[in-house]
Amino acid sequence: MPKTALQFRHNGREVAVFVDGGANLLSALRDEIGDLSPKFGCGQGGCGACTVLIDGEPVLSCITLAELVAGKSIATADGLKTGPELHPLQAAFMEHFAAQCGYCTPGMLMAAKALLDRNPSPSRIEVVEAISGNICRCTGYEPIINAILAAAARATERRA
Repeated sequence: MPKTALQFRHNGREVAVFVDGGANLLSALRDEIGDLSPKFGCGQGGCGACTVLIDGEPVLSCITLAELVAGKSIATADGLKTGPELHPLQAAFMEHFAAQCGYCTPGMLMAAKALLDRNPSPSRIEVVEAISGNICRCTGYEPIINAILAAAARATERRA
């Protein structure tokens, strides 16, 4: 199968890779770039473990053709923190015990980031809706929802 040259921004830096025709974005991120934060879960777009942001919008990388991201900006959980400091969402997930096995965590973080970037003060219902495409089988949703609401409240306090 012929390879396709692909250029895009990955967590703020320009990358260029060759991908197989028809390859999904998840494979390109994991196999070509080495970003293992998006997880392979169901491979059918039903679990949310592979959620990444394309130009700020959450997408399921397992069902997104890699070729469609040419020239776009891809953000993954691996790019959330800067230096030694955790991203506020990551810190809130730790503080609220919002990760047990952690497999769903990268997808949950990216879905939450997309929500908070668009709506810095979401309601509980908006948080539930934002993460509704992400399945968690260990932690349960209550700690995750509480962590996202806490991160939003903390960000609101910093802006005040």
